[in-house]
Amino acid sequence: MTAPRHLLTLMDLAPDEIRALIARAIELKAHHRAGTAPRSLEGKVLAMIFTKASTRTRVSFEAGMAQLGGSALFLSGQDTQLGRGEPIADSARVISSMVDIVMIRTFAHADVEDFAAHSSVPVINGLTDDYHPCQILADLQTYFEIRGDISGRKVCWLGDGNNVCHSWMNAARQLDFELVVACPEGYDPDPSLLAACEQHARVDRDPASAAEGAHLLVTDVWASMGQESEQAAREAVLAPYQLNRALLDSASSDALYMHCLPAHRGEEITAELMDAPDSVIWQEAENRLHAQKALMELLISA
Repeated sequence: MTAPRHLLTLMDLAPDEIRALIARAIELKAHHRAGTAPRSLEGKVLAMIFTKASTRTRVSFEAGMAQLGGSALFLSGQDTQLGRGEPIADSARVISSMVDIVMIRTFAHADVEDFAAHSSVPVINGLTDDYHPCQILADLQTYFEIRGDISGRKVCWLGDGNNVCHSWMNAARQLDFELVVACPEGYDPDPSLLAACEQHARVDRDPASAAEGAHLLVTDVWASMGQESEQAAREAVLAPYQLNRALLDSASSDALYMHCLPAHRGEEITAELMDAPDSVIWQEAENRLHAQKALMELLISA
C-alpha cells in the first residue's frame, strides 16, 4: 500500500505543486460561483479533529467537502478518547481506518506529526502552535488572483513571529520571494527556521524600514490562543508594529494587505484598513474554502 501524502507544513509540497494547487483553487472558486462544482470527492469522508477553537477552519473544510460531494465529521478533543488520554497513535490507526482524510487543529505540532506517522490516510495540519499552512495557501491564492505570481516580490510580516509567520517563511523559500519580519526583540520567529530560510527571510526591528517598497503587508493578532494572559504586555511592546495607513503608504503603490482573522480593530490593524472598500481581507477569508478544496483533491488523489 502506498504511503499517504500529508500536508503538515508547506515544505510537504513542491513549488510547482503549490502553483498548480493555487490554479486549481481559482478554478474551483469559479465553478462554485457558476454553480458547476465538480463532485470530485463524492463519497469521501473527512474527519476534523479540533482541540483549538475555530471558525474559518471548521466552516471552510466542512463546506468544502459538501460542495465537492463528500461529508465531514467534527470531532472535539473533549468529546473523543483523545481527550481522555488515548495515545495519539492508537486514535490515528482507528480513525484513519474509517475515513478518507483527516484535518487536525491543535496545539503541539508534534501531535500532528505523531498522528500522521500512524495514519493510513492523508493528514492536514489545520493549525498548530508552529505552523498554519492552510492559511498561507489561501493568502497566496488571493495574491495570485489580484497581482499574479508572488515570485520576486517583497512581503512584510508585522508583529509576533508566530505560526502564521513561520508558514510565510516556508512560502518564501518555496516560491522565491523576499520576506521581511518586522518584530521587536523577544518576538522573533523560530531561530532554526530563520536559519533555514536565510536566503529568503530576515528580521528588521524597524517596521517602516521593513514595509518600505513591500508588495504585501501581513499581520495577525498579537496574542494567539493560549496567550490571552499576555495580552496587555504584548500590546505595549507590539504597538509600533500596527498595520495602519502610514505604514501602507511607505509600501509599494500597489501593495495589498492581509490579516488571517479574527482581528482586533485598533490593535494590530486599524479599523480604517479593515473596513476599507478595497480591502482584500474578506476575499482572503473566503479563499480558505477554495484552497482547501484543491488541497483535499490533491491529497486524496495522490
